[in-house]
Amino acid sequence: MRSYLDKILPLSALAMLLGTQVSTAAMISQEDPSKIDLAKLIECTTYDVPSYNSFAMWLTGPETSEAMKRFGITEQPSNSLLLREFKLAKPITVFGRQTDRIAFASSGPLALLDEADPHPIAKELGVTAAVDRFDKFLAEKEIFSKKEQLENSDTVLHSRIALDVSTDIYHPGKTLAGCSYSIEVE
Repeated sequence: MRSYLDKILPLSALAMLLGTQVSTAAMISQEDPSKIDLAKLIECTTYDVPSYNSFAMWLTGPETSEAMKRFGITEQPSNSLLLREFKLAKPITVFGRQTDRIAFASSGPLALLDEADPHPIAKELGVTAAVDRFDKFLAEKEIFSKKEQLENSDTVLHSRIALDVSTDIYHPGKTLAGCSYSIEVE
């Protein structure tokens, strides 16, 4: 069975092809995925959607071994069908916390933090909860959103970056915090 991340490749390819037409204001476009700062990618502080998509394609494509070696990551077994998990050779600091475990959802990277209660980090990051129950927490804050009509076309691309904080039944005692990067065709 192919990884769920492979499902984003067609959209990622579209984003790369159209990347020069999609400007993202203050966000930086990083054309070389090997130069991505993983902590900044997780924190939504620097990169644009095409940069994330390029990184995701590099991480899951034919050069996956090189990418994993470059970032010092080793894939770990995952009980979740929605997350691909990795252990880092060296911890990184994200949101003022250290972790040596990260995961990738279909739209972006997440840090797996050793915090059972997601409320403190959500409050610290100004992230608003959409779901806040004893068994599930899901919060998001939009960082960037832009709609752009392609030249000589009816096609509109909606680029969006959002900061996410959540819990997951497969990760008891952990809070997941990270960034989602998406381009939707409208």
